[in-house]
Amino acid sequence: MNSKYLFKKIVQSLITLLIVLTVSFILFRAMPGDPVRMFIKEGLPPEMVKAMKKNMGLDEPWYVQYFIYIKSMLQGDFGDSFSFRKPVMDVIWYRLPNTLLLAVCAQGIAIILGILLGTIAAAFRGKKIDVTLLGMALFIYAMPAFWLGIVLLSYFGVQLGWVPLFGMETPGREYASTFAHVKDVAHHLVLPAVTFGLAITGSYTMIMRSALLDVFTEDYINTAKAKGFNRKYIIRYHALPNAMLPMVTIIAINLGFIVAGAIQTETIFSWPGVGTLTFKALGARDYPLLQGAFLITSFCVIGANFLADIVYMYIDPRIRYQ
Repeated sequence: MNSKYLFKKIVQSLITLLIVLTVSFILFRAMPGDPVRMFIKEGLPPEMVKAMKKNMGLDEPWYVQYFIYIKSMLQGDFGDSFSFRKPVMDVIWYRLPNTLLLAVCAQGIAIILGILLGTIAAAFRGKKIDVTLLGMALFIYAMPAFWLGIVLLSYFGVQLGWVPLFGMETPGREYASTFAHVKDVAHHLVLPAVTFGLAITGSYTMIMRSALLDVFTEDYINTAKAKGFNRKYIIRYHALPNAMLPMVTIIAINLGFIVAGAIQTETIFSWPGVGTLTFKALGARDYPLLQGAFLITSFCVIGANFLADIVYMYIDPRIRYQ
């Protein structure tokens, strides 16, 4: 194992984390509006308003708030949510599994479709199927996930009635067994996961196609052709394993960005995850909850990037032994 490479990546991750902590502090306090005014009635005496600001920690100068904030973050204390009146981490941990469920299912759909379609497009480069698949990938890649979700929801949910329109489970339904509950959740999960998965399939398809086309120009591919191996064998045993190097990196990095990007899909389908929680906190100017959600998703991105670096070190001997 390359210890210098590993140490370098750890330091980079810690520096990135510190930058994220600072940006989140500045960003949410630069938002217009007074969070105290969101939760008090008009006509309250100034003394009560001042007491609430002190209770929320908003009466101190910004630099004092910053150092208190950094100290609390290092101790794992994200404070209390202004709107939920509960510890921020309790609110987030309750919703995070729902977001991870959606993100993992969407990622699985995108990986399978992206690798399959990208391989087919590369294998038939320049032909109609390649042009068609590449055009579809570009169209999906450019399409906003929000718009795609509305279109799919309108057709499959409203017109055909095949899938539920919102939520994670049927409101008021009593389940006879755990299996019945899981089945209902899966039924609600189908459309959000497919929507989110399709939104990132386009990029995976183009990356896989490009990686395979690069591999096809390598000498060992020409050697395999000269030995008489058919195209299917060459793609499966020679091209695909090497083309997966950039794909593994992109997939690992996207694990974090998918969690961060779930807000649009969750909002469209009213999926009770961190995305909808962030949207509500934004409207309520709930600084602690916004910071907590922002930091959790940032941790996912930073952690996924670090994981990608570690995986790449193991699969690429040039890095492992340099």
